[in-house]
Amino acid sequence: MILFARPLIQWILGRWIRRLMSDRYPENIWEMVTAMTRTSPQMVVENSLRAQSGNIIERPFGSPRKFLNFDGLIFSPAQLATLPAQENAPVDVKITIGPKSRKPLALDIPILAGAMGYGIGVTEKVRLAVAKGTAAVGTATNSGEGGFLPEDRANAKYYILQYNSAAWNKDPAILKQADAIEIHIGQGASAGSASFIPPEYMQGKAREILQVPDGETVVIPSRHKEIQSVQDLQTLVANLRQITGGVPIGVKICASAKLEADLEAAIQAAVDFISIDGGQAGTKGGPPILEDDFGLPTIFALSRAVAYFKKRDVKGQISVLIGGGFNNPGECLKALALGADGIFMGTAVLWAMTHDQVTKTIPWEPPTELVFYPGSRTEQFDADAAADHLKNFFHSFVEEIKVGIRALGKTSLQEVSRDDLTALDEWTSRVTKIPCAYEPFSLPDQNDQQMVHVSDEERLSNPDHDSGQILHAESQKSESRPKETVKITMKKRWSALFR
Repeated sequence: MILFARPLIQWILGRWIRRLMSDRYPENIWEMVTAMTRTSPQMVVENSLRAQSGNIIERPFGSPRKFLNFDGLIFSPAQLATLPAQENAPVDVKITIGPKSRKPLALDIPILAGAMGYGIGVTEKVRLAVAKGTAAVGTATNSGEGGFLPEDRANAKYYILQYNSAAWNKDPAILKQADAIEIHIGQGASAGSASFIPPEYMQGKAREILQVPDGETVVIPSRHKEIQSVQDLQTLVANLRQITGGVPIGVKICASAKLEADLEAAIQAAVDFISIDGGQAGTKGGPPILEDDFGLPTIFALSRAVAYFKKRDVKGQISVLIGGGFNNPGECLKALALGADGIFMGTAVLWAMTHDQVTKTIPWEPPTELVFYPGSRTEQFDADAAADHLKNFFHSFVEEIKVGIRALGKTSLQEVSRDDLTALDEWTSRVTKIPCAYEPFSLPDQNDQQMVHVSDEERLSNPDHDSGQILHAESQKSESRPKETVKITMKKRWSALFR
């Protein structure tokens, strides 16, 4: 075999290449290559699945589409004008959700586990792993739209219960166990559409908990029966607040082009927080049309939400939680700098938990067979190992965020702001209202005179302005400028630079 292997391989390869170079195109396998440069392999496979079943297909983990993300932003490191923090300086990364509520939810870290519903999404083992992993680092788990598991609540330190449009989880005895209630209106990967789970995909304990008879399709309606107007939402929020004794009550929405109208409805309903799912958000499975062609990208949603809350003077009173496509610490810190109060992550959390357990399924089955409720390999999932890996993931994630905060010359997450960012391209700059990196930072004038900066909003609305330009201003004019406009002497400005 050793003697003839090389000549045999050369003969086979030569014969294949000669055929490749001589067959007419309709008979040539290369036709597949040229065809897939016009239609991607993903589209070929998904259209084949449609042809096979004749039904709506459901793609796990959200859209593969490349949206504008946080890569267009970069942090401005502290060096001389602003000194970096000491390498061993403690960094405070605690956050509070619903600070104006009777029972605010205080978390040790700014990263939360996203919603993953038992039965409609993941298994009991996954729910317990998330509960233990989040408890170990002092953050919250989210029940999702699935059934309530007492064991889940018992193992979680902080538990956000999702109030969905179906019939389950409405018992006051269950609601009272939550540290916060999130009214599910929509989500990034499936908008505000209904969910249908065929009988063959949900059997056993989950069906019993949801109290759905055998043989029936599990349906999560697109709308809450009790919410037909903003006034109805306000009533529901008040009722939930009374039942739970004052824990934060919020809503979860996907980001639409009419985002401000949805935000205003939430403000009128007197919510304590709002969770916004960007277009990059994942799900257990959703129609590709909803994942690819509905909803704003996360960076658009966050920028507009923070701007509107500031305009309505409720920023700091209503917490803004954002999710959708977050995969690394840098993205999360950028979102927090832009004004998010917390980040929730789903897909990245699942990958962190499965870690090396994916070897139990690949290459013959996808890793989802370990964690999704109807999966064929769920018994092989080690919940304790997954919880430990999730704890390590969160710890590593947050320690890296702390490194970034120190590199900004700060020791608290609350000190990080949009002033620490610069944009690498004009499109990102226009979306976030962050100045472009090619615009120089102007030092104070040599004359000891009163000066005033052109605000970011003024610069972006008037492209003739150089954002770094410092303008001389009369006292009377400067007094009429907005709060963001700063008027200081050269001496004061240099002391501010070298803080």
